[in-house]
This record gives sequence, structure tokens and C-alpha cells, in this order.
Amino acid sequence: MKLTPWFKSFLAFVSLAAATVAPAALKIGFAQTGAESAWRTANSDSMKAEAAKRGIDLKFSDGQGKQENQIRALRSFIAQKVDAVVLAPLVETGWDPVLRDAKRAGIPVIITDRSIVTTDETLYACFIGSDFFEEGRMAAEWLAKKTGGTGRIVELQGTPGSAPANERRKAFAEGIASHPGLKIIDSQSGDFRRAGGKEVMEALLKKHGKSIEIVYAHNDDMALGAIQAIEEAGLKPGTDIVIVSIDAVREGVQAVVAGKINCTVECNPLFGPKVYDTVAKLLAGQKVERKSFNKDELFDATNAGAALPTRQY
Repeated sequence: MKLTPWFKSFLAFVSLAAATVAPAALKIGFAQTGAESAWRTANSDSMKAEAAKRGIDLKFSDGQGKQENQIRALRSFIAQKVDAVVLAPLVETGWDPVLRDAKRAGIPVIITDRSIVTTDETLYACFIGSDFFEEGRMAAEWLAKKTGGTGRIVELQGTPGSAPANERRKAFAEGIASHPGLKIIDSQSGDFRRAGGKEVMEALLKKHGKSIEIVYAHNDDMALGAIQAIEEAGLKPGTDIVIVSIDAVREGVQAVVAGKINCTVECNPLFGPKVYDTVAKLLAGQKVERKSFNKDELFDATNAGAALPTRQY
């Protein structure tokens, strides 16, 4: 059959249209713990911004500090048949049933930020996060050098049962064990929240008064809350009471520059690029590292001022 010029043009148009149809956007579910701190907000922003940059359809869920909300979100992602799931687990345990559902559905799960404890390591593809134990060790080492290995410490712990709270507590305790002059005289949870840090510090000041020489906070938000309580008690944070913290969010580093926090150990929240690169590899059938950590630094009076202008969070 002889094709008319019109029909030839029509076939060329159809072929061109078929060739230029964009592939379906990658659909990824992200179950976040909540919005309890500046660190967490920066973590969510990194995931959202990088998804938008790559044209990924990100299904974002704020767990509002409740594990049951995160589990509900994971089940919703599975029902929506997402290509992959990213979970920032609120606590370490209790994930196996929903992770089994994801595995049965053929959906890879990446654990980010906080590790989990599971009876079956094959239920998730990999872990991307920070080395919480190393952060606690770095904080203890800095403090021992700063104080000469002496001082009475109150500890502001993070969310009970969470990996960062567990590992930062354990590492710090082990780090000061070789310095008998450093003693933790009290330890309470501020739940990683600024208001929690202020409330706990107020109670600790009423209980222990000026016998408190050092505050070890599991994150900057609690340290910043503690600073409010210390100042309201008529004391000078960073001078009357040495403050050591973890996260190195911009406001925390600013407090170091101002002399109110003496040291903060970084916990890099910018996971977006690394997470989506890993998802792409998994979906392409490539091998990925089973466990990988972001690089963290320590900031004190010697380097905080120079680092502040370039802080991204």
C-alpha cells in the first residue's frame, strides 16, 4: 500500500510522541519521626528538596513522635505500591511485622538516621545514618581534655528507646569511665525537644543547684532549652556551667560562637542525595553498602566561627 504524505507525517508524529513520553515518576514513601528539632526539620527538607530536584514523587509522612503513626504510614505506602520505602525509625524495636509486609510486596526498605533491632536483617536493604556511638565518644573525649577530667555532670537524654539516645549515652559513659573525676550525678530525658531540655534543666537546677558543673545534652535543641533555664537561674551558660552537645545545627554552632555552648559534635542531617542514589542502585539491581555513615565534625571555640557561614542547616 502506498502511503500518502499526510499519513507519513502522522506516523512520524506518533513515533516522536511515543519517544518523548516521560517515564513514570519514581514513587517513594518516607516515614519521618516528626518535627521535634531543628535537625529533624533540616533532615525532612533535604529529603523533600532532593526529591523535587530529581522529579521523584515523594509520599511524606510525619510520625508526630509516635511509632504507631509510622507503622500506619508504612502500611499505606505498601498499599500504594511505592517503588521504595525510607524509614527514619522513632525507636529501635517493633518493626518486624510491617517490614515483612514490605518484603512480601517486593518493596525495598532503607533505614535512615536511626538503626533498628530486628530478628531478620534481610527485612531491610541497608542503613544510612550517623555514627551515634562515635558522636558520644567524641563529646566525652573533648570534655575530658577541656576539664582536666573532673566535674559533676547532668545528662539530658533523647527519646527513650531510640538509637541516638541509647548509643550517645553508652559511648559517653564509656568515654568518661577512665576519668573518675568526671561523674554523672543525674540523667533525665528531654525527648530531643527544646521545651523538654528547658523543663528538665529547671528541675535539675532546683534539685542540685550550683553543684552542677557540666551539662551533656544528646542534641542541640535540648542544650538550647537548658541554656534558657540556666540564664533564668542567674547563671552564665558556657562559663558557670560547661555545655557539651550533639547535632551542630546552625543555632547550636551560633551558640558556640557566642560562648554559651562549649562544644557541639556534628550529626549531618542532609541525607537526601545519598538516599536517592542508593534507591536508584537498588532498583537497578546493583549492590549497595549494608551500612554507611555521614561524616561528622566537632565544633568548639577554635573553629565554630569559621564554619558558621557555610552551615547548610
